[in-house]
Amino acid sequence: MARRIAVIFGTRPEAIKLFPVIAALKAAPDLEPVVLVTGQHREMLDQVLDIAGLVPDHDLALMQPGQSLDEISARLLTGIGSVLDAEKPDMVIVQGDTATAMCGALAAYYRKIPVAHVEAGLRSGNIYHPWPEEVNRKIIGTFADLHFAPTETAANALRREAVDEAKIRVTGNTVIDALHWVTDRLAADPGRAGMVAPVEARFAGKRIIGVTTHRRENFGSGMDDIAHAIRELATRDDVAIIFPVHLNPQVRAAMLPILGGLDNVALLEPLDYLNFTRLLQIAELMLTDSGGVQEEAPALGKPVLVMRDTTERPEGVAAGTAKLVGTDRALIVAEATRLLDDATAYAAMAQAHNPFGDGHSSARICTAISDWFLQAETSQPH
Repeated sequence: MARRIAVIFGTRPEAIKLFPVIAALKAAPDLEPVVLVTGQHREMLDQVLDIAGLVPDHDLALMQPGQSLDEISARLLTGIGSVLDAEKPDMVIVQGDTATAMCGALAAYYRKIPVAHVEAGLRSGNIYHPWPEEVNRKIIGTFADLHFAPTETAANALRREAVDEAKIRVTGNTVIDALHWVTDRLAADPGRAGMVAPVEARFAGKRIIGVTTHRRENFGSGMDDIAHAIRELATRDDVAIIFPVHLNPQVRAAMLPILGGLDNVALLEPLDYLNFTRLLQIAELMLTDSGGVQEEAPALGKPVLVMRDTTERPEGVAAGTAKLVGTDRALIVAEATRLLDDATAYAAMAQAHNPFGDGHSSARICTAISDWFLQAETSQPH
């Protein structure tokens, strides 16, 4: 009989990194996915579900405007718990560092259901950067039964926290699986990137800088500095900025007054994953505070300037695919200008080896889960 695996997620990044895992679970003869979404990011989550053709078995639809971290956490814990009580899965999979991931893992732990953590072992070393994600992933790391580390660096972080070596698997990052899936579809049908196509045509001949920003620790003065840095870069005649603006009201309040109405800045609504992948393809470089972009852009040969003071993905910095620039306006402008004007510096980042995966991470994860159950069966006394 197939083991039932509850896959729990609620945000767009989780959905992107888990839809290849769900596909692999469906293909495995001994595993059966049960998909539970929380709706932590409603609109952006639905975009990914639509692209991937995923219909959740359960949708908690917990998103509410202006909810605090404790409010959403309490509702996640009880909502997920009720589904687990009804479904009684053999294992729970969570991904990354969101409130959904932490509460999903905790609800499983309370019921003594084994937990598998996809993208385990990421650490910045600062519990407030990123906040609250650093603590979310550390909580999951204390009791997960399987830790799927994307890199050896992440695995070493778990070892330093005394995680049992037998529970750690280095799998690569499933975002590269997703990226390969999407680029194949774009190659077969370029028209699917219809949200980006008009600005791509509008900025023909310009050097595109892609921008994303949404981190809580950057709210306030950090967001203001980022906005002013983008505005300064937009004064270049050879440059155009494409910026899908996050739905968070604090992000929009910082960006729209400073960047709205500029001729060579396109402020877009959040892009679905197909269109965002197209942005990565046409961008010369990316400015971001996102974790996923630090993994995705290098897979397409695009340098990443990380607008944060720390990163839980130091492999990219070490490999040379990414560089930390914080939210300092002058530094963001200086480093972007260097990449635009110095071909050698650009090539050094663009051609560096991407350390985050080969596109086969989901298959490794499913094999590890099957092996875990097989080992659990054989180790039980008869």
